[in-house]
Formats: sequence, structure tokens, C-alpha cells
Amino acid sequence: MTRNYSISTWVDAVAQLQQDGMDYVLITLLGSRGSTPRESGTKMVVSSTENFGTIGGGHLEFKAIKMAADMLKEEGEQQKIEYFPLGPALGQCCGGSTTVLFESFRGSQFNIMLFGAGHVGIALTEILQQLPCKLHWVDSRNSQHPDSISSRVLPVVSENPADEVVTMPADSYYLIMTHNHQVDYDILESVLSRGDARYVGLIGSETKWRRFKMRLEHKGHQPDYFESVHCPIGLAEVPGKRPIEVAVSVAGELIAIHNELNPVKNNQRGIAQNEASKIQAQLTAMDQERIDQKT
Repeated sequence: MTRNYSISTWVDAVAQLQQDGMDYVLITLLGSRGSTPRESGTKMVVSSTENFGTIGGGHLEFKAIKMAADMLKEEGEQQKIEYFPLGPALGQCCGGSTTVLFESFRGSQFNIMLFGAGHVGIALTEILQQLPCKLHWVDSRNSQHPDSISSRVLPVVSENPADEVVTMPADSYYLIMTHNHQVDYDILESVLSRGDARYVGLIGSETKWRRFKMRLEHKGHQPDYFESVHCPIGLAEVPGKRPIEVAVSVAGELIAIHNELNPVKNNQRGIAQNEASKIQAQLTAMDQERIDQKT
């Protein structure tokens, strides 16, 4: 998701990126020696789509952004320290040096494709757009999507909704609830043929699901091909047929399964001991050099 951010500080940038579930790298100038573009403690934020703030520009910032972009391509959260001499090595006239901390943070964004912009689809979107997810909302009818829509939601109008399945990344979540049973079936076939869905939910009764399974079996598919489909969709503990009741039930099931598939890991965070020692040694050396220069 690309947002047109209007943000004045790195603190605001981090808050917005976390709200949107986006990955980002926080860059901090830990220490400096001699003449440098910015003082210690200066920060900037790098995401996959935009940068916020500055650590002084020039080749230092260019290299720092490149390193942050490389970190965003790697899995997991990580931290590292880099030392930059600002003289000939970087082609900057400052002549000093600086130590930079890079901290990468992973968002919790996940991809959902919702088929159907009827009463239930509208109610469900009102809930899902409050989650750190990217929601692709597909319907075959023009002007079916509301005029006012969150930046988290990408409305798609397609004469053949099943064709939109190929646009999704692997491990996406699919919610199928159009106004037409045949369209639902076509979408379901497209999703199952990919074989990489994290969740497939199909609205309808047990009778509808039995008929769909019979059609799939008639085409030669074994039960394990479609056994992961959730139909009837939603939590049995949340009954009701009103659009908002169905929406809450579906959203609850989706969130529960997402949390089950993506448990919070209790990994060690922060700087490793060897990196912390490296920082301390560099800062101590800088302090000592300042003392020597004064005396």
C-alpha cells in the first residue's frame, strides 16, 4: 500500500507505518567526530515506498538508504551498526566521521481479497479496513463500492472477478461472497488452483457447499483439494443473519486464523552484546579524541 503521507517528524512516520502494518528501518546517528552534516541523535525512517526525515543528505544518506532498503528485503527484525568516514571514502567535504545504527521493524500487514460489495461486503469492509491489512475489494458491478473509502482498501471493478485472483501474492486470504453462486464457484476454483491461500472463506449454507463439493469432485478433485475451505463462513459462536452480525463473525474467524498462523514470536530484541560493545568502543574513542583535542 502506498500512502501519500503528510508527516513532519520521524515519530509521526513510525506511528503511521506501524498503524498501516508496513515494514520500516529506523536510522540513528549514534556518535560523530569532527565536522558532520547532523548531530548525534538525528534520525530518519525508510520504508519500501517512502523516506522520512534526513541525516544530512549527501553520499552518507544515499548509502544509508541503500543499506536500509537491503535490510527491508531480508526476513525478520534486525539491528546493525556501521561506521562511516565522511572524507574521501564518501566524497563529502565535512571530513568527520559518524556511527550509524540501523533498526528494521516488521509490520503485521497481510493481504485480503474480498469478493462482493453487497450489504455483508460493505459491513465487513468497515471492520477489515481498521486492521493492518491490504484489502482488495472486488465486484463486477459499477458504482457498487461506496464513494468514501479508506486508503487501506483497493476497490476493483471486474467483469470476471475470478480473473483477479492471479494478481494476489502468495499466502493471501480470500473471502468469497458475491451476489451470484456461479461467480462464487468460478472464484473458488481460481483460488484453489493456486494452492497457496492462507485462508478461503465462502459464504453460503451447507447445502450450497455440498453442491460445490460435488462439482469439484466431478472434475476429478480429491477431498484434500478443498477441505481447507471454510463454508459456512464465520464463527459458529457468533450467530445471526444481519449483515453486521455476519461481518463480525467472518472478521472474527479471519483474525483468529491469522493469529494462529502468525504467532507472536518471543525472540530476543535489541542489539546483540558484540554490537553493543562495538558501539561503546567507538563512542569512547570519539570522546577521548575530543578530550585530546581540547588539551
